[in-house]
Amino acid sequence: MKRLRVSCVVLAIGLQGLAAADDGITYKYEEDDGTVWFTDRKPNADQLDQFHFKGYHGRPPARSSCRGADDGELARRQDRIETPVQRLSDRYGIDPLLIKAIIAVESCFDPKAVSRVGARGLMQLMPYTANAVGVEDAFDIQQNLRGGIEYFTRMHERYDGNTAFALAAYNAGPAAVERHDGIPPYPETRTYVRRVLERWRAYRSQANGKGSGTE
Repeated sequence: MKRLRVSCVVLAIGLQGLAAADDGITYKYEEDDGTVWFTDRKPNADQLDQFHFKGYHGRPPARSSCRGADDGELARRQDRIETPVQRLSDRYGIDPLLIKAIIAVESCFDPKAVSRVGARGLMQLMPYTANAVGVEDAFDIQQNLRGGIEYFTRMHERYDGNTAFALAAYNAGPAAVERHDGIPPYPETRTYVRRVLERWRAYRSQANGKGSGTE
């Protein structure tokens, strides 16, 4: 037991060097006596006898969907969802360019994307989130977009239009945002919020450059 404890202390300290990591999940484990440990690595099976997996902090996007997708492929994927994104964004009163930025970061516009924690589709719905917004098939483009946009809009309204907080809640859950009174200090979540906001700004710049007047 002493060897196991020392091993986890080393991993927890190692998290300090991962603050800028793009793909780090923070795993939380709790011993039978209530001692809590945080680590960026899932311990080996033979190390779990006295530990219970409690969850992860920050949901990683489906990065595998971006690998091998050149600009032409990404443009084709984006064209497929342009109309439904516009229509659904209008329905829920949210900027379609923001929704496109979320999709770009979440799945690279791949409707069949699956992340390593089981999030699915264009807007990377976890099963419990899909169920909460009435999505039966997260790989169906229309259902996924409708459910994801509805859920994000709820978060946007919950935080009085604070887009950064809404994105953090979309990634890590509203409980985490409220517990930390803002964007949680999870590397995955902070990177996610930054990337979506940067992509959103880029889309707005492009739209303004074409004379659309989008704000």
